[in-house]
Amino acid sequence: MFISGIGIIFTRGRGIDSFENALMQGWTDPSWTDSFPAYRVAKEVLSDAALSKKIRRADKFSKMAVFSALDAFKDSGITLNSNETIGIILATAFGPHTTTFSFIDDILDYGDAGVSPTKFSNSVHNAAASYISTVLGSCGPTVTLTDFSYPFQNALLLAESWLKEERCKHVLCGCVDELSVVMEYACKMKMKTAEDGKIRPFLFSDCPVSVLGEGAAFFMLSEEKCKNNYGEVSEIKLFGESKNNPDIIIIDADGMTGDESDYEKISNTGLPLAGYSPVFGSMKIGSAFNFAAASLMLKKQHVYRCPVLDNHSQMNLCSSTSETNITGINCVRICRSDQISIINIKK
Repeated sequence: MFISGIGIIFTRGRGIDSFENALMQGWTDPSWTDSFPAYRVAKEVLSDAALSKKIRRADKFSKMAVFSALDAFKDSGITLNSNETIGIILATAFGPHTTTFSFIDDILDYGDAGVSPTKFSNSVHNAAASYISTVLGSCGPTVTLTDFSYPFQNALLLAESWLKEERCKHVLCGCVDELSVVMEYACKMKMKTAEDGKIRPFLFSDCPVSVLGEGAAFFMLSEEKCKNNYGEVSEIKLFGESKNNPDIIIIDADGMTGDESDYEKISNTGLPLAGYSPVFGSMKIGSAFNFAAASLMLKKQHVYRCPVLDNHSQMNLCSSTSETNITGINCVRICRSDQISIINIKK
């Protein structure tokens, strides 16, 4: 399964070029509201005159999904024949919860008969995937997955199945999640927020710090290698050991899954270790952004410097940005010690 195109919306802008620039620049201070740091997507990033009519009623969640999915399609350079279809898989942890809570508030304030039908339709998890399908004019299979632990990994597994079954030649597969006052409140109560705004992926703490983020990352996945190719997904392991020997390991440590001490076992291999969550923030869908970083590294044959290098265990971290020969990268996510997910991408 080949990666033919990437589209991204995140705190520092829109597009794979913006993401690459952020990886080159490293860590920047998040925005602060009432002494609470977060990596928010600015309103102007979600302004697109060419799409305004087609998605004028869409909420922020759906707009982030549509823009990143469309950018992934454009980045691939793929031209579809009249009889070809694209599969669309959207994964999320919390869905359009801002709109959902707003809809519930309206019911409490105005009653069932006084709420907005548009707000109700946008509160449905599958609304964003529907917008993507409409904008692209796609008639292929479309589905939304919701998972708190491995949303992106499950989406990739489904995309792989669709391609192997020849249900479609290409699959737009991605993740989206957003911030809200409800999410911020919950994290203030339940999580440890980084007082200086820095996520520290390599402390391997049993009580790690987090800085909330939001955004969307989509990938055009193809059964055959296309003109614009970032790499090949050669292995997707949920709760199993990898058979590959990577050059670099990228970990998803960002403070969102609680105890991160199990990541230290992986780091003891001596292989170069990286983690880019300080660039985009703490998200349940952070795997998709690290996957994008790995894809860029393979295509550009560049190693990007880890944005925060706190390293009490003296691990072999990627401490500088440089050209190098990379043949394979493992992206690793751990939610529990017996639940290790590994995605291998090769050149």
